[in-house]
Amino acid sequence: MTALAFVVICTVALFSTRGFAWGAQGDVLGVRFGADGDRTRVVIDLDKSTQGRVIDTGAAGRVTLALNGVAPGRGLNGGGSGLVRSYQVSASGGASRIELELARGSEIERRFLLPPGDGVAHYRYVVDLKAVGGAIAASRPAPRTTPAPRRAERPLIVIDAGHGGKDPGASGALTREKQVTLAAALVLKTELERTGRYRVRLTRADDTYVDLYRRVSIARQSDADLFISLHADAGSDPALRGASVYTLSEQGAGRAVREFTRTDNWHRELHLPGRDPSVDRILLDMTQRATQNRSAQFARVLLTHLEGSDHPLLRRSHRDAGLAVLLAPDVPAVLLEMGFITNPEDERLLTDERARRRLMKSVADGIDRYFREPTAPLMTASTDGAGQP
Repeated sequence: MTALAFVVICTVALFSTRGFAWGAQGDVLGVRFGADGDRTRVVIDLDKSTQGRVIDTGAAGRVTLALNGVAPGRGLNGGGSGLVRSYQVSASGGASRIELELARGSEIERRFLLPPGDGVAHYRYVVDLKAVGGAIAASRPAPRTTPAPRRAERPLIVIDAGHGGKDPGASGALTREKQVTLAAALVLKTELERTGRYRVRLTRADDTYVDLYRRVSIARQSDADLFISLHADAGSDPALRGASVYTLSEQGAGRAVREFTRTDNWHRELHLPGRDPSVDRILLDMTQRATQNRSAQFARVLLTHLEGSDHPLLRRSHRDAGLAVLLAPDVPAVLLEMGFITNPEDERLLTDERARRRLMKSVADGIDRYFREPTAPLMTASTDGAGQP
């Protein structure tokens, strides 16, 4: 099981058992949480629209909100998650009062109202909290939690040699893209296996054609911890040269979710409960966001190591796109353009055995550093509506 899969499973349990009491009556339907160590998202499900007002900002160990014009249901209180120790919903004049007792010093990062949509039939008032201090002494017993088990096996890296077989890719003066990507993939596999710290799988080990979506399926079915697709760029200007790294764009993330939810059993593929479509969709969005965060984290690490090895880089070397091989919602993935096969100097580096080994050694070092660093946050705050519950 990947670390990301474990996060999703823990989140499923969180949504299923904590902070998810449904009101017997009233306009507040329920309260849900999604959390990691530094951020917590609070989702308040509502029967109708509302305007929120902040009463307590968190300075006294409590965040309190008033939601105007909505009535609280009965029995809406319980344990929270992440930065929230517990919550309570009560009546306050013509409003519902939402009290969040904090487990750590926190502040409101943003809050917004979502109308019905994306398969969800009700309104959602969302509050994003971020940590700004240490633990706060509990005024009541905190709910017991189970510590996360440590992963026993080595991380699995899936290396994708771009193109192949009937698809030659771009052409240089001396070689074709499918040849240099396969040669690089074999070298990278050797470099990673030499460390003894990783398991490695190739999407192709010879000159065969593999469908783009099959490449993604290989990574997902293998329960991969990281997917890296190797390519060689091409351009109309022969002077253009340098490597770049692509991660999934926001538009691509939306496409990924649409592609993934086309089948009836998509929630089973992510081990989601399948009892409530809106909950499953929230969990899928959180998984997609976590994957994007980790992909971006690896891209930054990788580019740092490439730059440190004096390998030429494009001026804007971290790019994003909706590329098919980056669409897995639960496997961190990057596409590395190793250089321009249409540039004579880059083509020489891509076809030279020693230069290729140096380049792949830098990639392997980047993978090493990525797995030594703390994982990226589960959720990020944005203002463009991406990753909304």
